[in-house]
Parts: sequence; C-alpha cells; structure tokens
Amino acid sequence: MQMNILTFDIEDWYNCDFITQDYNWDQYEVRIYDGIERILEKLEQHKLKGTFFCLGWLAEKHPDVILKIHDRGHHIGCHSYQHELVSRFNREEFKQDTEKAKKLIEDITGLAINAYRAPGFSITENNVWALEVLAELGFEYDCSLFPAEHDYGGFASYGEAGPAKLMLPNGFVIKEFPINIQTVLGKSLVFSGGGFFRLFPYWLIRFWTNRSPYVMTYFHPRDFDPGQPMIKSLPLMRKFKSYVGLKHAFTKFHHLLSDFDFIDLEQAAKLIDWGKVRTITVDSTVEN
Repeated sequence: MQMNILTFDIEDWYNCDFITQDYNWDQYEVRIYDGIERILEKLEQHKLKGTFFCLGWLAEKHPDVILKIHDRGHHIGCHSYQHELVSRFNREEFKQDTEKAKKLIEDITGLAINAYRAPGFSITENNVWALEVLAELGFEYDCSLFPAEHDYGGFASYGEAGPAKLMLPNGFVIKEFPINIQTVLGKSLVFSGGGFFRLFPYWLIRFWTNRSPYVMTYFHPRDFDPGQPMIKSLPLMRKFKSYVGLKHAFTKFHHLLSDFDFIDLEQAAKLIDWGKVRTITVDSTVEN
C-alpha cells in the first residue's frame, strides 16, 4: 500500500533567519495571504486535506492566515516560533521557543497542536533532547527527521524512511514520520518538496513517487510564487536552491495532486497499525 502524505511549511518568503540572520521581518512585503489562498483553492479543487506546519511568529503577526487554514478543515502543526535551527538552541531555549509557538497557534484554533516539524530537518543524533521536549509538551507526531546525511546534520541512524515509534531516553514515545529520500549518484535528495521538487522535471518526480511506498511532501507558499523578491544576501548555492524552478512549480504541484492520492498526517496515523510498525530506541548522545 502506498502512503502519500501532504504537508506544508507555512512561512512567508522572508521567514528563514537561519540563512539571512535577519530578524527584522516586519519590514518586508507580506505575500503569505495570496500564497495560502492559492494553495487552499487548489486543495479544494482536488478535495484534499493537508497538514500545515505553521510558524508561531506568523500566528502572532498574521493570525488570520492560521484561522483561514483551520476554517477550511485542515490539520495544523507547529513549525517553531521563528524558524531557527534546533542545533542553535540548548534544551531550555528550544522548549521556550516551541512552547511559545504551540500556545500561539492553539489560542487561534482552539485545538491542541499535536504535530511538529523542525526548520531545516534539524533534529539530529546530537540533539535527541529536542524529541524528548516535544513529547513532554504533548506532541504525538514529529516530522523533523532526515534519514541520511544532510546539510544540517541529518539522522542517518534512522534507516529506511517510513513511520516508526521512537522510544526516547526520558521514557516517552513519539510517532515519527520522516522525510523520504531518493539516492542520486550517492547523494540523498528530497524530490517531494522544496528546491529539488522545483528543479527536477515532473516526469522524474512522478517516476520516483510511483516507486516509493511512502512519500512525505513538504511545500511552502514561496515555492509557488515566482513574483517574490529575491534575498540578495544569500550565498550563491542557497540562492539557486531558493529560486530555481519557481515559474513552473505550481503546475507540477497540480499534476502531482491529479496523479496521486494524498492524505494528511492525522489520516495517515489512523491508517497505521502502530503495534506492528518498527520501534526505534533512541539514545541521547549529547546533553544540553
């Protein structure tokens, strides 16, 4: 059985401070409203629901964005407060950031937020305490792990991409839905979202999706916005990854939704027999 999960990271085009180190976000042009509406209309057209991992900062500054997603019946998760890499926090700082974001989003939706995704897939073997914090704060699901080497660390010991139960050092359990990868010339790439989705031709994305029993997508409103301003201070390679393929990405997205069935994270969790999935005992190698 193929499991294709539809998720979005909800941030505006400038909400990426771990690249720019610029926290003065109020000065930038706001494009998130049009971006969200375009995605929501497309999902309604295809009669699909997705999981939307939202920034706490966005919930604080633009609560109508969160409310619009919630009112359309989609599942909402947490994507941190200010899109900072987990590796730049210690345990207490991470807890404060996550708890703040969780509460801001919950105050808008009136529902407990049960799913989390770290910016940059930045939970690694070196900060397992972050998973412990998530469980302690009441999160049931995490979508932060990259099961291979990655720019921001990765979690190579996870093994084959697919849902698993993580037994944490503090005795808690969290249900993990990692990103899926495709190996190309010995390098682990993500074709189901972000820059590589925009870069690769659609026929190749469709081929890989057909071959994958588990697909975890991750799209951003900025992925479908060719008119967004360019952040000129980005390093050359990061600039390429951020802006390549914007013109045709939404058309690819439409084709993907037409060619495959998708469900949100909660729907996926209900389909899984958690008594039969792999259980991974996670060791804490670094204390912070």
